[in-house]
Amino acid sequence: MKSIEINGRQIGENEPSYIIAEMSGNHNGDLGRAMEILEAAAATGADAVKLQTYTADTITLDCRNKYFQTQKGSLWEGRTLHDLYEEAYTPWGWHEPLVRRAKELGIACFSSPFDFTAVDFLEGLEVPAYKIASYEIQDIPLIKKAAQTGKPVILSTGIATLADIHTAVQTCYGEGNTQVALLKCTSAYPSPYGEMNLSVIPNMKQTFECVCGLSDHTLGTEVAVASVAIGAKIVEKHITLKRADGGVDSKFSMEPEEFTDMVRQIRNIEAAKGHVTYELTEKQKEGRQFGRSLFVSEDIPVGGEFTEKNIRSVRPAAGLAVKHYENILGKHAAYALKKGMPLSWEMVQ
Repeated sequence: MKSIEINGRQIGENEPSYIIAEMSGNHNGDLGRAMEILEAAAATGADAVKLQTYTADTITLDCRNKYFQTQKGSLWEGRTLHDLYEEAYTPWGWHEPLVRRAKELGIACFSSPFDFTAVDFLEGLEVPAYKIASYEIQDIPLIKKAAQTGKPVILSTGIATLADIHTAVQTCYGEGNTQVALLKCTSAYPSPYGEMNLSVIPNMKQTFECVCGLSDHTLGTEVAVASVAIGAKIVEKHITLKRADGGVDSKFSMEPEEFTDMVRQIRNIEAAKGHVTYELTEKQKEGRQFGRSLFVSEDIPVGGEFTEKNIRSVRPAAGLAVKHYENILGKHAAYALKKGMPLSWEMVQ
């Protein structure tokens, strides 16, 4: 599996998962709040904060016909796309102070560009990576533009077919950029557990031989944690200060305390996964003394026959290994033995 590198942090098979806190539109149009979210994300132990770089006019048209209405049944039903993005976008003038503050806090800050001008703008800020959102995975010119920077390109696959993913990956490779990561994603907000199909992650890793992970819109921590257990090397979750504050993505975003707990769980899972080994730890070696072994269970006179009644497999492990049990049955005691004595070869004749 190929690895990628963001701000000097290697992301690959033998590295800890890279955890991204997605701010999205949860700043609610307030730069001060955006700064608070960034600082809260840094405090959770996340590796990066992600922004979105667009304006309503660079992502859609200011049009009110049926094509530009939000999806029925969605959190944003009844609004036009232009109105929604006008509320949700992160003003471009905020990007520089947010990126600068992230550097001060030692956390990466990058973004999802939605058109060529956004890539050029972000290049001017020297962001360390690019995230292509699910709904842009078919925008091959945009992917090509991002890949040409030579920086890691993280592709979300929420609406992608297998063929779409292949085309997007090959587009990056065609530009000489092999720093590609794929995120399994379900583009529903929030995402139902039964539609997550986390089993795609190890299959995607095998199919494309690249870093794979999860962009998670479910409620709670369990899906993100489970993804790490089966091999996700990147986990992305939305973060907000308080869901009660509202905002376009607040209903499926995590509060800082919840995000912190998710990071803790992920790190614990990574520690527990360990690596393939049959070597015993020092604790396990110590524990072997409490295993089973052969003991004299009744007094046996000299020359007495060993039977199922007078020798037994019991704890602790001070006697002969239990694997010798059947070989000893029918043999005789070399001298008189007392109940509770650990059996040894010198007792057997």
